Amino acid sequence: MIKIILSDIDGTFLKDDKTATALHAAALKSVVAKGLKFVFVSARMPEAIYPITDALGMAHTPVISYGGGFVLTEDEEIIFDKKISAEDARNVLAEMNRWKDITINYYTGRRWFVEEIDKRVQFEMDITGATAEVKNFAALLSEKIFPNKILVMCEPPTCREMELELGKIFPALNVVRSAPYLLEIMDRSVSKATGIEILLKHYGFTVDEAIAFGDNYNDAEMLQLIPQSVVMANAPDDVKKLASAVTDSNQAGGIYTYLVKAGVIDKCAS
Repeated sequence: MIKIILSDIDGTFLKDDKTATALHAAALKSVVAKGLKFVFVSARMPEAIYPITDALGMAHTPVISYGGGFVLTEDEEIIFDKKISAEDARNVLAEMNRWKDITINYYTGRRWFVEEIDKRVQFEMDITGATAEVKNFAALLSEKIFPNKILVMCEPPTCREMELELGKIFPALNVVRSAPYLLEIMDRSVSKATGIEILLKHYGFTVDEAIAFGDNYNDAEMLQLIPQSVVMANAPDDVKKLASAVTDSNQAGGIYTYLVKAGVIDKCAS
């Protein structure tokens, strides 16, 4: 019996304009109404996830943030919190001085720090509903406030170069582009799969009692962990090969389509 639904956010639960389809809103509400868990699994921080349920007039659901590095229950209890080490954080930030025209974001727990609110940061705040705080990164490190994730916003050529160079220099870190203009840096041990394993153990669920939805390469570990894994029609072909099923696109309410077909939720009255 299915007890928990795991879903990526961008490109999966949300449409390309960052809003949810009426079908996905109905799916989330139906899952929760049946007493099942609905969990967002994302590289986003919690404060960029909760606005989704808030917009639907719902209580907060469990969340797996920072690609698995920070896990909270529906009561916002922290059950996992993996930070980048002090040494790696200090050194990777220093190494970034080699590049110009980049915007560095420092995420720790439920807080987002930047050294300046520029156009890129403002755009991210507008999209996610989260609010950045201005503070010097060196001061954060001196106060022993270490990051779960460092996010770099930059032009695509710079992003590619930074991914290659920083990945070579820092083997203990996972340095990967999540978009052509976004570079995410976390501890190498962090993945969506590790975050899911921790949450499943907390609730006493098995992988066979879960369904996972994703759409992109950073969902690979999750899709491989959960036997009933589903990718959206908008996913790259290589990602589709990792899943047990393909559903409709994020634009067409693919999560709802699959859950109805699987008998997890009932079809909404038209």
